Amino acid sequence: MARLHLFDLDGTLLRGTSAPREISRQLGLEVETVALDREISAGLIGPPEYAQRVHALWADLTEVHVTAAFDGAPWMARIREVWAEIRGEGDYCAVISLSPSFFVERLTGWGAHAAYGSRFPAVPFSEPVDPAGVLSAEAKVRIADRLCEEFGVTRAECVAYGDSLSDKALFGAVPVSVAVNADRHLTGLATHTYMGMDLWEAYELVRSGR
Repeated sequence: MARLHLFDLDGTLLRGTSAPREISRQLGLEVETVALDREISAGLIGPPEYAQRVHALWADLTEVHVTAAFDGAPWMARIREVWAEIRGEGDYCAVISLSPSFFVERLTGWGAHAAYGSRFPAVPFSEPVDPAGVLSAEAKVRIADRLCEEFGVTRAECVAYGDSLSDKALFGAVPVSVAVNADRHLTGLATHTYMGMDLWEAYELVRSGR
């Protein structure tokens, strides 16, 4: 039976940072975005308000900024090698993130079968962000279920990789999970725990568990 590997982005594939923070760095607005990160982590705002506020910060955002943010981000080592191995085994890999879709979807170019993020308008922005398209922790589970149906697997064949509160619901929905450089919100929930900078090493914790 094939397996479906589900990867979070911020803090998981990206080491110690988030896509919004890397995008804002290109605009000289990292401090403002770090403050927003603190607000959402503390539960003072939810994902829709967060998305609307970073959208407002990014009024001058261009594709050049997005490309520079993506290319210059501190990615975990050997992401593409892990996904090539997963594909070679006949398994599937997908990314589900609350970060903007225009950043997350670039990961299909690295070998992900699918990549889902919060729906943002095309860059440069000419329209507002629709709160209905902003993902939540619970939405990750719903998307995982849709991917299971698409790829012909069940939750029992899923492996989740994550680092924080936004991954808690998904960790509770699948039988195998890997906490990658995780914070206190996933303490005691994951099947495996990994601290480090190499995704291959995290993947090896579940590689033989077919």
